[in-house]
Amino acid sequence: MNLLATLRFLGRLLLVLALAESFPVAVCWFYGEQEALVDFLATAAATGLCGLLLIRVGGAGGELYRREGIVIVVAGWILASLFGAVPYFLSGEVGLVDALFESASGFTTTGASILTDIESAPRGLLFWRSFTQWLGGMGIIVLFVALLPELGPGARFLYKLEVPGPTAETLHPRVHDTAAVLWKTYLYLSLAQVLLLLAAGLDLYDAMTHTFSTLSTGGFSPRGASIAAFGSPLVEVIVVVFMVIAGANFSLYFAILRHRGRNLVRDPEFRLYVAMIAAASGLVTWNLMTRGGYELLPRAFLDALFQVASILTTTGFATADYDRWPSLSRLLLVGLMFIGGCAGSTAGGLKVMRLVIGLKSALREVRLMYSPSTVLRIFVGGKAVPDAVVKSVAGFFILYFVSWALGTLFLTMGGIDLETSASAAIATLGNIGPGLARVGPAQNFAFWSDAQKLLMVLLMWLGRLEVYAIAALVTASFWRR
Repeated sequence: MNLLATLRFLGRLLLVLALAESFPVAVCWFYGEQEALVDFLATAAATGLCGLLLIRVGGAGGELYRREGIVIVVAGWILASLFGAVPYFLSGEVGLVDALFESASGFTTTGASILTDIESAPRGLLFWRSFTQWLGGMGIIVLFVALLPELGPGARFLYKLEVPGPTAETLHPRVHDTAAVLWKTYLYLSLAQVLLLLAAGLDLYDAMTHTFSTLSTGGFSPRGASIAAFGSPLVEVIVVVFMVIAGANFSLYFAILRHRGRNLVRDPEFRLYVAMIAAASGLVTWNLMTRGGYELLPRAFLDALFQVASILTTTGFATADYDRWPSLSRLLLVGLMFIGGCAGSTAGGLKVMRLVIGLKSALREVRLMYSPSTVLRIFVGGKAVPDAVVKSVAGFFILYFVSWALGTLFLTMGGIDLETSASAAIATLGNIGPGLARVGPAQNFAFWSDAQKLLMVLLMWLGRLEVYAIAALVTASFWRR
């Protein structure tokens, strides 16, 4: 493995992170938060110096290949979480483990929080909290691939590791151009949502922080009551629309420009994704009206639609305490927690595309039971799915559910009830944020022990990197020549 090239790339990553850490300085200056301003300047300086040191050690380096790519992606997310935790710790709001938990929850777009009194924290820190989600949404490594065209043959593999889903579609022959298109789309959508939220009556600070958390499907809010704090159906509708947009495959939006939306309508994953939102929203609305105590149909429908979209896209925003809803509604939401958004989106979870491939693979096996000599290929959207991808999906399901089961097991060892532990494990592994019971939408994660919080940080990284990359690093064969 080319260690020098790896160190040089990680050094560049830290330089960009240092630049990002300087953005909250303007917010601190505007609101007169001098201590927080100094904290961010010190953090940016320390991060930048460490980056320069790694670049110096890396020297000329060399080209990147598969092993280097895996190490860079995993180490990049860990370093981002570690250096991103420094402002939380310097603020005096939390301890070391809590700072790491909040930072990792931000960069992985999980949205689980240990802050008990959010609105008492400095605005600059809360801005950074949402900004980390925006950086992590499209992916810090994808940003690097877009900015550094000289990465060589490792760029395509870095892109494939970073973009969630069973396959990583490229929109241009050069993966650098594909990454640039995705980030431009992300920027344009972010600008559109900010402008719409401003028109809906939010100030610039609230509009930006909630846009960061919506397009990234992260769910952090500088308001203790989340989106419900605004009491505005218009704001809720805007957020729902952009949550749904963020949960779909971003490559489809590029296709809209070229084919006038035909690819969007014909895409089987997108159709199933929208159908699940519609069906689940309808069922939850009916359940709320008949057994949930709701009297007004519009309010029941908007709450149902908002929470279904928030959970399926793994955003984690809330307009109601769904943990108090009837059992059917809660069960539907738990099922959506496992599914997640589309491949190539900013959402977490198993992904709708894997669900489609998995179901078609299961039906193929049923057919082969009584007709073993038949040659059957799996097609999605008119394209044959390679057997390697089908096997990858099956392996991912196994690793994902084993990770969830083990996470639940270890969390219950601390004497926490099964409902809380199981939902906390899937909420962090699926990068969702809130779960049920003691980690419901009206609660937080502050009560867990330090060891349990570190375990959930690992689950967040596993979920964001989709298990395989981290699993590769713990195999002995990976480190052999």
